[in-house]
Formats: sequence, C-alpha cells, structure tokens
Amino acid sequence: MKTSDFYYDLPKELIAQTPLEDRASSRLLVLDKKTGAVQHRIFKNIKDYLKAGDCLVINDTKVIPARLLGERKNTGAKVEILLLRRMSDNRWETLVRPGRKARPGDRVVFGGGLLEAEITDVLQDGNRLVRFYYDGIFEEILDELGQTPLPPYITETLKDKNRYQTVYAKHEGSAAAPTAGLHFTNELLSEIENMGVAIAKLTLHVGLGTFRPVKVDNIEEHKMHSEYYCIDEAAADKINLVRENGGRVIAVGTTSCRTLESAADDNGRITAKSGMTDIFIYPGYKFRLVDNLITNFHLPESTLIMLVSALAGKENIMKAYEEAIKEKYRFFSFGDAMFITDL
Repeated sequence: MKTSDFYYDLPKELIAQTPLEDRASSRLLVLDKKTGAVQHRIFKNIKDYLKAGDCLVINDTKVIPARLLGERKNTGAKVEILLLRRMSDNRWETLVRPGRKARPGDRVVFGGGLLEAEITDVLQDGNRLVRFYYDGIFEEILDELGQTPLPPYITETLKDKNRYQTVYAKHEGSAAAPTAGLHFTNELLSEIENMGVAIAKLTLHVGLGTFRPVKVDNIEEHKMHSEYYCIDEAAADKINLVRENGGRVIAVGTTSCRTLESAADDNGRITAKSGMTDIFIYPGYKFRLVDNLITNFHLPESTLIMLVSALAGKENIMKAYEEAIKEKYRFFSFGDAMFITDL
C-alpha cells in the first residue's frame, strides 16, 4: 500500500487556527464504519451514540511548555530546543533548531542563565540528548521560560494555553495534545457517566513524531516513533469488565487507540502495564480491543489517517473526508470531530 493512497487536497482555509469558545460545539461527523454512511451533528450530540455498558477510554496526558528559546553560550546565536521525552531528572531527548550545528559539547542558555543546556549526544534520527543545569525545580523554571509547542500548521497565537489541554489533563509529559479529547467539557463527561457509560483513563505522552510525514512510498517501510504509555489496574479492570459484558470499547483519540492496541493480548484482554510503544496501525491491521473511535480530521498521508482507515476502511474514510471538505468542516488540532462507529 502506497503513502500516496492516503492523499487528499485540503483548502488552507479549512485548517482551524483557533479553538471554538465552547469545546462541545464543534461539529461531529458520524461515520458508519461498515457502510460508510455519514451523519452531520454537533459534538455534544455524541451522547446519542453512546449507551449504558460502553466504555469511553481517555488519555489524561498533559502538554508541557516544551518549547524553549535560547542563545548559544559562545556566539549568542538563536537556538530553539523542543523537549520530546524525559530520560532522567535533568536529561531529555530533544529536537534542536537549527540542528545541523548542534553538536555534543555545545551549550545553550535560556532566561539570561536561569537555565542552561548541554548537548551530550546526537541520536540516529537526528534528535539530540540534552543535559540541563539549573538551581531550583525544573518544572517551575520550565513553566516560566517555556512555551506551548503548537503544531506547525497553526500560525496564530493561542490566547489561552489551557485550550490546548483537555479538561482532564493530569500527567505532564506531552509535546502535543491528544486533540480528540479537546471537545469534551466536564459537564458533558458527567452526563455521559450518568448514562451508565464507564470512563477509563490511561496515559500516553504524545511526541512530535505524530506530526512527522511518512517519507517512504511503501507504508510498510515506515518506522514509527516511540512513546511512553501507562495503564493502571483500575483502568484495566474497568475495560475488561465492559468487554466481558459485551459493551463497546470506545477510544477517544488515536493515542488512546494505539495504547489500548499495544497493551491488549490476542484475546482482547488488557493488564496494568507501562512502557514504550511504536505500534503502527494501517489497513490490514486486526483490532484486538478497540471497537469505535472518536477522533479529529488528520493530515494527508499521515500515520493517523492510515490508522482511522484501518478501522473504517480506506474507501469509507476518503469519502468521509471528501464530504467533510464539501461541508466545510474545520480540520486538524483545533478542528471538528469524527465518530467512527456502528450505526
């Protein structure tokens, strides 16, 4: 299967630059994964498609202010460091721009010396290992100096940084938000729970690899980035109980979906565990645990559009995207939502 099979032409004006004032007022395209039939609703109508005995699985990761702007210690040249993954208390895997000149031993200062970074190694994919030097608490310094790392297709300034967090964000560590969850409000989640729908929380820290384009012609040759995930015993028990009772497991976002499929065994059971996952889901994949998926609209030729095509069928997805463009849905991180389900 070729990467070009997942291309579609998107008018730039449909790329959402800012979030809506009311999270739950986004539009919702409901896609029947078996027939390809679509319905056009508002996100708060998601309740109409859920029922008692279902389980909604959400990713409670929290975006950190991972973008640091500093200067080379010896020349004063501007440098940007993007935190990707914490390796230890003061060591991080990072993306450095400009990267070509970022060599081991180079030092970068931030905030007039409040924070200093030393590049210690260059990884195979070009990312840099960095050691930070500081006095005090790293998280407090990062909160003071760091910026929210918005995706490259968002060019407008975000006025309220909390709008790039889900209302249930808890565990810090992501360089990008699990954007399907941005549509939920606390009120909507309470209403869903009161319907008898179980809500299970897991954590997957989203890396910037989620935005990296697929650069190979044959998608099977693509190497996925690796991300940390954690599922606790309470969540595993809740998901297994729903499964045993014949309920649906509904993943909120591709990050929740990838975590569930990484942790499930061949019988669709899940146990409490944590670790790294680089699972790549594309058409032909047999889902072990996830029945339905709430998601946003994804970039052309991305691993994410390949994942949703695996669940609903490539033809159904491409037709649904064509319909969304015709109906002028808002796309990508701050855009509208899709519910891939069984109508």
